[in-house]
Amino acid sequence: MNYIYLMKKILYSLLLPIFLIFINSFSGKTQELNCQVSVIVDAKLPLTTMDREVLDQLKEAMYNMMNTTKWTNDNFALEERVNCNLQLQIMSQPKPGTFEGFLQIQASRPVYNSDYNTNLINFQDDYIIFNYSRNALLVYSPNQYRDELTSIMAFYAYYILGMDYDSFSSKGGSKYFNEAQNIVSLAQSQGGPGWLASDKKKKNRFYLVDNILQQLFEPLRVCNYEYHRFGMDKLYDDPIKARLNIIKSLTLLNQIAESRPNSVNLINFVQAKSTELKNLFTDAEQKEKSEVVNILKKIDAANTNKYNEILN
Repeated sequence: MNYIYLMKKILYSLLLPIFLIFINSFSGKTQELNCQVSVIVDAKLPLTTMDREVLDQLKEAMYNMMNTTKWTNDNFALEERVNCNLQLQIMSQPKPGTFEGFLQIQASRPVYNSDYNTNLINFQDDYIIFNYSRNALLVYSPNQYRDELTSIMAFYAYYILGMDYDSFSSKGGSKYFNEAQNIVSLAQSQGGPGWLASDKKKKNRFYLVDNILQQLFEPLRVCNYEYHRFGMDKLYDDPIKARLNIIKSLTLLNQIAESRPNSVNLINFVQAKSTELKNLFTDAEQKEKSEVVNILKKIDAANTNKYNEILN
C-alpha cells in the first residue's frame, strides 16, 4: 500500500460519522472513479431518432468506461473514489457517425472533517471531434491508440487521478501524469486536434500534461498539496492558520506567473478555486484578503473584477 493511498485511507476514516454510517453498508472494493457523464446536443443541430439512440448509447459507453476501468494498482473502497463529471457538448455532426464539440471536465476531493468537496480541476477541452457507431464499446488498452474518444477519456481519467494524488502527497500523482503523457504521445500521429504542441493558444491536452511534468511547474504541484493538506484539511481545527497556509501555498504560484504567464495549468487552478477563496476569506482580515487578491490578479489579470469581489 503506497503512502498516498494510506493518507487517503486515514482521511476518509475521519469523515463525518453520518457519512461513515452510510459507507459502512458497502464492503466491496472497486475502481477509482465515481464519474457522472452527460451528453448534451446543441438545440440547433438536427438529429434523427437513430442519432439520438446512438448518443444515448454513447453516454452509457462513456459512463461504463470511466467507472469500470481499473486505472491504478490501488484498491479503492466505494467512498474513496474520486468524484468527477464529464459533460460532452455536441455542437455539430460533420458526417454520419462523426461528432464535434467540447468537453467539460470537473473533479473534486473531500475536505477533512467536513461534508465539503473542493475542486481539483474544472477545465473545458475545446478540441473534441470523434467517431462513434451504434453499439460500440469504449475499451482502454494501455500503450495502444484504439480511437479518439477512448484516448481523450483515458487521458482525463489519468489527469484527474494525478491531481487527486498530488493533493494528498507532494508530487504523488507523477505516475498518473506520466500515463496521461503516454496517451498524448500515442495519439499524436493518429488522433485529431488537441494532442499537439502546435496549438497556438497552448490550452490543449498536450500542454496540460507537458506543463505539469516540467520542473518549472513544480511550485504548482507543491501548491496543490499544501493548499489542500495544510489549508483545506486544517480548516476545522484552526481556520485562521489554515487560511494563512492557503495564502502561503498560493504565493508559490508567483514563480510560474512570472516565467509562464497565462499558462493553462495556472489559470485553471486559480479559476477552479476562485469561488471557494471568496467564501473562505469572507471573515478574514483585510490584509489577508488583499494578499490573496493580489496573487490571483497577478496570475489571472483578465478576471481582476471577479477577484476584487473577495475584498468586499
